[in-house]
Amino acid sequence: MEPLILEPGRINRLYWRDLWRYRELSYVLAWRDFSVRYKQTAIGVVWAFIQPFLTSVVFTLVFGRMAQLSTQQTVPYFLVVFAATMPWQFFANSLTGSSQSLIGNANLVSKVYFPRLIVPISAMVTYLADLAITFLLQLGLWQRIRMRASALKSRLGLRR
Repeated sequence: MEPLILEPGRINRLYWRDLWRYRELSYVLAWRDFSVRYKQTAIGVVWAFIQPFLTSVVFTLVFGRMAQLSTQQTVPYFLVVFAATMPWQFFANSLTGSSQSLIGNANLVSKVYFPRLIVPISAMVTYLADLAITFLLQLGLWQRIRMRASALKSRLGLRR
């Protein structure tokens, strides 16, 4: 077997081709991160709901109640804060997780050739799954508010 010699200034096209060729490694690393993340906690996937929910509660109390900020809309302030918290937490967690994944997989990165971008991408996929779970919670909250509003309108005799 001939050793692979990496030369500086390799053509970027080859790097992107290698990234596609090693995509299954990205799937495996993402699945490993996801399973380790949720199998080692007592509450499991519920943590993906609890973290943004509690953050939004704190922001609502601080900015909505204490600072007297409001949305000037018919939408509750909590839902606006929750909708804004979701992408921010995805960005912050992805950035932190990507950098920690490079440190955590230092042995793999230094001993085996594969496109190094795979490691942070697989960490981001894990947080993308968190974003999807949180988005489902957001849809549920919006639907509940919508049902409450329609029930209130029907009690008052108002039509749409």
